[in-house]
Amino acid sequence: MGNCFTSSKQSMAELAPCDFIKSTPAVHLYGDPASSFTLYLHLALLYKTRALQFTPTNDPIPMVQFGPETVSGSREMMVRFIDVKLPQPPLMVMVEEGGETAALVVKMVAMQHRSVVWHLERMVWWSEDLVTRGGRRNDDPTMGSARMEVRKFGKSYSQLLEVMVEHAQMEERVVFPLLETAERGLCKAANEEHGRDLPIMNGIREDMKSIGVLDTGSNDYREALRNLSTRLKSLLEHSKEHFQEEERDVLPLMEALELGKDQQLRVLEQCIDVMQGTHSHLFSFFIEGLLPREAMQYLDLITRCKEEKLVASMLRRIIE
Repeated sequence: MGNCFTSSKQSMAELAPCDFIKSTPAVHLYGDPASSFTLYLHLALLYKTRALQFTPTNDPIPMVQFGPETVSGSREMMVRFIDVKLPQPPLMVMVEEGGETAALVVKMVAMQHRSVVWHLERMVWWSEDLVTRGGRRNDDPTMGSARMEVRKFGKSYSQLLEVMVEHAQMEERVVFPLLETAERGLCKAANEEHGRDLPIMNGIREDMKSIGVLDTGSNDYREALRNLSTRLKSLLEHSKEHFQEEERDVLPLMEALELGKDQQLRVLEQCIDVMQGTHSHLFSFFIEGLLPREAMQYLDLITRCKEEKLVASMLRRIIE
């Protein structure tokens, strides 16, 4: 997680950014394992250290111990304390991106863009590596044979495709109609982009299926991999351009709607509800594409509009 090309099969501790985690003293977390507050701090600490010890308790307020020092308090205070004790990677957002008045859904959509781009970049890197090896096995034993690796590659893309499709549906069903109520035609270009992208994304998935049945190392196999890599690069560049246009020309218009906080929370909840797969079985995969600070900020947004039980379930998917 965090721009470090890692296998999504790794544990959460292993997914913490490889450039950030260094030798750290043992940290002890005490709290209710069913509490979203405890799970939130558990995730925050996993981003910071591999020397984490967790002791389940019945106390609704979790407690963190650093050596002889023990603290408990509000979520913000606890994360700020953790940042002071273990500065890297930073988790607190000192000044909210977009400012205090930025629409909550704008923040959520922008972070979804970042995750999708990270995963697309990972798929491009992976495809280039497959092309270079031309059917030879990966040195990583967890990848298995060349054919097994191609299946893993296809599975990873299928997960990404589901996130991308749900993201587009969320914009088309919630964000764009809201803007269209203010001015008809505002989102016409963005809707047309979505219509053009879906066949391309589905076509890449079909290409992957075809590669899976070719003889590894054959000329047809190597040529198919080269074509696939080219199509993935094209999708990456097109997605980057599309997201930049939305963030520059469309999403800022949400500010002009002047939605109240309650209205913003309802819109945010609708967006999450549309993206059911992303916020359930794909949530760990999705979060992997965000920096630690972004992941915690994304969870903060969800916590503002969803019930405790759902938030706890989502956090457990990442940690376990």
